[in-house]
Amino acid sequence: MAVTNVVTGSLDTAQAGDKGLKSVAFGGLVREDVMDQIWDISNIPLPLTEAIGSDTHDNEYCEWVVDELADPITTNAVIDGDDIAQDNSKLGERQGNHSQISVKEVRVSQRAQKSNVIGGNALSYQIINRQRELRRDVEATALSENLSVADNGTVAGQSGGLASWIKTAVANGTGGGFDPATGLTTAPTATKAAMTETMVRDVTQTMYENGAMPGMMMSVPTVIRRFSEYLFTSSARVGTITNDQGATTSSMVANGSVNVFVTDFDVVLDLIPNRIQRLESDDSANVYILDPSYLDLSMLEGYRIEPLAKTGLADKRMMKVDWSLKVRNEKAQGCIFHVDPTLAVTQA
Repeated sequence: MAVTNVVTGSLDTAQAGDKGLKSVAFGGLVREDVMDQIWDISNIPLPLTEAIGSDTHDNEYCEWVVDELADPITTNAVIDGDDIAQDNSKLGERQGNHSQISVKEVRVSQRAQKSNVIGGNALSYQIINRQRELRRDVEATALSENLSVADNGTVAGQSGGLASWIKTAVANGTGGGFDPATGLTTAPTATKAAMTETMVRDVTQTMYENGAMPGMMMSVPTVIRRFSEYLFTSSARVGTITNDQGATTSSMVANGSVNVFVTDFDVVLDLIPNRIQRLESDDSANVYILDPSYLDLSMLEGYRIEPLAKTGLADKRMMKVDWSLKVRNEKAQGCIFHVDPTLAVTQA
């Protein structure tokens, strides 16, 4: 005699006469076995923010003074007893960047907050993730070609991105830089092209001769991979691939990448792939060679969470930050503009 059972399976997998809980309309009567956590793969580091310094400023337009020593001369000789009539005093140049307000806003209904949802309280979950997104926005903007813009009540203020500051140590294009006549940054000009090892060496040498000590080369992951792959080719002028202790790696390890590139002048570049950095409008990527000691992420007002006026059955929160990028001296930074990430790196 057949026995009728209440089973967890659907009717198409049950015996004749059985009642399947999952066959009940609108999802069945069996509670879903869902882990009470949401696994977010996009919560990744911010390489630029973590490498550079931090500072504060008190006005919408934050300024600093850039100066440098005169080039050494080999004819600095005077007659004993002569009067000194020359004046070698030198004043620096005042530069600045505008502050930018970046925000995220969330609205969560009261019912959603009372419901038993995956990941915990719905409002708290939204606030945490939007704060992470805000920090990612700042990182990406700081690495962009955005020009500095003054907030005039109609147009939002904008911090000039790193690419708009660099004009001296550059390759594959012409840098923009700070314009003292307007107090704003200007756009670089470049045409998308393949990166070469010579470009890296030339930019590094210019920075070194200016007084900087470059410590990292940063770009989108594809470009860093292209450069690493190039260093394994027969045309790369690399003596020996070793680990950071100077000994060859174990035969049990298949080393398929290079993450440190030692150039001339005792300059060691860490190759840093940045998953936050965005491609430019022509699908190219800027390659930054940086001395982080001359860069600061400055705050007029740090990261804040503010409740907004309640107008209905939802709670509203705004996450905001008022920030700017301080490029203390653009000669300490380098850029290879508009590298084509689809092309292999070559020697020259």
